[in-house]
Amino acid sequence: MRIRDLGVIEDAVVELAPGFTVVTGETGAGKTMVVTSLGLLLGGRADPGLVRGGSGRAVVEGRLELPADSPAAQRAVEAGAELDDGALLISRTVSAEGRSRAYVGGRAVPVGLLAELGEDLIAVHGQTDQQRLLRPSRQRGALDRYAGEAVAGPLARYRGVYRSLREVSATLEELTTRARERAQEADLLRFGLDEVAAAEPVAGEDTELAAEAERLGHADALSSAATLAHAALAGDPSEPDSLDAGTLLAQARRALDGVRSHDERLAPLADRLNEVGYLLADVAGDLAGYADDLDADPVRLAAVEERRSVLSHLLRKYGGPENTLAEVLAWAEAGAGRLAELDGDDERIDELGARESALRAELAELAAEVSQARHAAADAFAGAVSAELAELAMPHARVTFRISLLDDPAGIELDGRTVAYGAHGVDEVEVLLAPHPGASPRPIAKGASGGELSRVMLAVEVVFAGADPVPTYLFDEVDAGVGGKAAVEIGRRLAKLAESAQVVVVTHLPQVAAFADRHLVVEKTNDGTVTRSGVKVLNDEERVRELSRMLAGLEDSELGRAHAEELLAAARAPRGR
Repeated sequence: MRIRDLGVIEDAVVELAPGFTVVTGETGAGKTMVVTSLGLLLGGRADPGLVRGGSGRAVVEGRLELPADSPAAQRAVEAGAELDDGALLISRTVSAEGRSRAYVGGRAVPVGLLAELGEDLIAVHGQTDQQRLLRPSRQRGALDRYAGEAVAGPLARYRGVYRSLREVSATLEELTTRARERAQEADLLRFGLDEVAAAEPVAGEDTELAAEAERLGHADALSSAATLAHAALAGDPSEPDSLDAGTLLAQARRALDGVRSHDERLAPLADRLNEVGYLLADVAGDLAGYADDLDADPVRLAAVEERRSVLSHLLRKYGGPENTLAEVLAWAEAGAGRLAELDGDDERIDELGARESALRAELAELAAEVSQARHAAADAFAGAVSAELAELAMPHARVTFRISLLDDPAGIELDGRTVAYGAHGVDEVEVLLAPHPGASPRPIAKGASGGELSRVMLAVEVVFAGADPVPTYLFDEVDAGVGGKAAVEIGRRLAKLAESAQVVVVTHLPQVAAFADRHLVVEKTNDGTVTRSGVKVLNDEERVRELSRMLAGLEDSELGRAHAEELLAAARAPRGR
């Protein structure tokens, strides 16, 4: 991991070992920036106040080795990242103005993706993380994680039924609480559908009626025009001497027929006059028929206008943007479907009520199965953690679980009680600690000191490591308030945890640091910064000097060096590792 312009660190490289890496240094040297950098790489909050003064931005880059089939690698590839020879490159920048950017495998990604990857890659524990262990929800999650498939299987089925129950209950509540609204909607639909059904409209009928009304309203004018046109073409019987188009056309045709033999160019013209004569006769006949058929019927006109009024009423109420009867008919079809749905709600309410009862009964059965599995796991978990505490200089401490139910009138029936339930089941889980014989078990928030809480948390992680390890654990001075033999035992248990996972520990205790596979020290330069050479991997001689400093405050104290060498020898002995 490379860190640039973050806090007191100007430019430094941190090389972590596969096993147990410890980070030490003087107070204020920048050890916490190592933890902060890992937090940034894995989606932690970006604080612009951490950007080194005079720099525009802080940059943290990391190289993570992880199997290609691991959940984190697969999620990164889904986001467009590329693995670099089996490693995933992650980068995070934080500007002095507060802007933050993230890159995974060469691809810019949302910072939220880093947080997703972090859940599968690292478990971070610091003084604030100890407080999270005090939350009942975290304690229940810890128990479920330890129980494994015994709880995970029935809990997954429980959550499926729980989601179904919530959906059914929400639908049922909506149907019952909106009964009046649905009844009003149904009444309006029935009224509208009755109006449409009574009118029996036909698509396009309004257009046809408009044309008919126009014709009937102007029947006299149309008849007069047709009669005059016919007289102009075929003559008026009441005026035999009047000229008409037919008579004039006949005269023209006879004139050409008398001379067409003298010039062949007249023959086509005479033929065309014959064609015009036939066409004129047809038009005259059609005009006569039109005038005879035209009916100036005021009764029919009144009926047409009345029908148009009915259809206009439907168009105003039920028509669409184009204001056509086709839209009215479409509304009626959709309204009939909606009315059938509303009329079927009462039956649906009965069906949903029966479904809800069945789901609640099924949920109660699964909740009982989950609860039983938790009780069984709680005994084993508590025993394993108590055994670990015995190795951490708390030989008489006993951890137990209190698993209880809360009464709730709106809950589910379980063992003759109506109890509260949620997505996690029905159990309220709390970890209790009795630190010494004769002490009553109390919630760890009240029954454990700071040092004891550190050891309880470490014991929990060691127990977890054998069953469901994350690749990396980071402990930031969780050994605060601990010393002496307890500190040695914490170092030993961290070393045991490192046998199955990567462990990184920031500590001020030499007893813990002595157990590390790799020892990093953070050193400031004279101007108060940490440069690339300021994060060193110590060799054996340098480790003795650093442990001596941590023990006695003097790197070259003979007594301190002798004690440091003794610590290293004890840590490396078979019983230590």
